Amino acid sequence: MLGLATFQRRIIFPRHLTQPYPKAGDNIAGLERIWIDTSEGKVEGWFIPGDGAGPERPAPLVIFAHGNAELIDYWPELLAGYRRMGINLLLPEYRGYGRSAGSPSQQDITDDFVSFYDLVVRRPDVDGSRVVFHGRSIGGGAVCALAAVRRPASMILQSTFTSLRSMAARFMLPGFLVADPFENLEVVRKLDVPLLVIHGRSDDLIPFEHGRKLYAAARQGKFIAYDCDHNGCPPDWDRYWKDVRSWLLAVGILR
Repeated sequence: MLGLATFQRRIIFPRHLTQPYPKAGDNIAGLERIWIDTSEGKVEGWFIPGDGAGPERPAPLVIFAHGNAELIDYWPELLAGYRRMGINLLLPEYRGYGRSAGSPSQQDITDDFVSFYDLVVRRPDVDGSRVVFHGRSIGGGAVCALAAVRRPASMILQSTFTSLRSMAARFMLPGFLVADPFENLEVVRKLDVPLLVIHGRSDDLIPFEHGRKLYAAARQGKFIAYDCDHNGCPPDWDRYWKDVRSWLLAVGILR
């Protein structure tokens, strides 16, 4: 069983495909590197302040979890829309990715995200009542697992699956043998907070129907569909940020 779990995790968490950027983060204004201690060594996270945020003006916080063949290095510029809205951004890394020690699993990622959450939400420049969890692809599993133990003000699931058990055939596994199931649909059913689901109609990795099911299970849901595939979502970043901003205003994260 240990060998099977190791095989699964190499497929689900293909960190061997990722390459850290040289001098990653050095050109991002205000970026703070945060390290947490784990049983396997130190894990990295980045905190990027929103424009105008500070102790005298605490701002909302977005905790963003990236896809399975990505690193936090890749995201500060793509997520600069949050910073321009005055929203703080936290990018926790997964164990074994980039400069972080250890090996990834659902439980270890959840434990680390809880540690990052508990550390950052106490900052004087963060409004702990306006924390958004945003997960893309496998990152949707990471933020749903976090939401099961730390309640967000709202959540965004982008190109995300209902559970990895339901995706098992694509990983050549029977569902009952999945070591890291990431039961997102179960979390969404129980979590009564505003949920934005974003999915590409032509997603060839995580079928569009997964996004529809997550939306249908939400108690306070909104669904946005784009004409794109998995890695091309969103197809238009200007439209994307207008849609995200509109939703954040509607649910009270932006005031």
